[in-house]
Amino acid sequence: MSYETKDFNEDVIQQSKNIPVLVDFWAEWCGPCRVLGPTLEKLAEKYKERFRLVKLNTDENPEIAAQYSIRGIPNVKLFINGEVADEFTGALPEDTVEKWLQKAIPSKNAENIGKARKLIRSGEYDEAEILLRDLLANEPDNSEIKILLARTLLFKDPEAAEKLAIESEMDNEYSELVESIKTLTHLFSLNGINGSEAAGDYKSAIEDLKQRKFDEALAKFINVIKTDRNLDEDGACSRHN
Repeated sequence: MSYETKDFNEDVIQQSKNIPVLVDFWAEWCGPCRVLGPTLEKLAEKYKERFRLVKLNTDENPEIAAQYSIRGIPNVKLFINGEVADEFTGALPEDTVEKWLQKAIPSKNAENIGKARKLIRSGEYDEAEILLRDLLANEPDNSEIKILLARTLLFKDPEAAEKLAIESEMDNEYSELVESIKTLTHLFSLNGINGSEAAGDYKSAIEDLKQRKFDEALAKFINVIKTDRNLDEDGACSRHN
């Protein structure tokens, strides 16, 4: 199958208004281009419902290469609605390119993910959970969906929330949220804390968290920090600052 463009405007600019188009700027003499090319073709076949691959030989199309400031090849640009949305340069490993694609290409369920976010913001967690479970069935590798679902489950099923968070841990974009979820699931799993007069407030604060009484929980955690910040291995401070 040939991916070479014969009409850049039609194959890339116009087509990208209907589906994202990945353009591989390459040349015959470029060794890394020959390494990356088969990887892009393999992924184009795997994700054919999400994007189209177009290859452009920079030696044969110097005007277009200059228009898009191609200074080193292979250079890969993702076009969406006629504009460059993201790009990378160099012969990256297949798994790295695939992860880049998964983040760079808008989810086919972007509108419904946005709806789920609004439901969470308005406190409609059960409705958000139902929607997100359906979305995850369609996109099982989507870290954003997993993290949002973890948020809806955090107070209902902490173990399931933590599992989803850990599955998304390699995505640096969500690293802080993952740590927050892991911290809260640790708190919810505590069976008892003894040996300090602050233990009562600490346990009560955790119960307030479970009930989403955040202001009350915060006040109690602050009191624990003032009384015994080393409680739960400094948990009263380090887990809630």
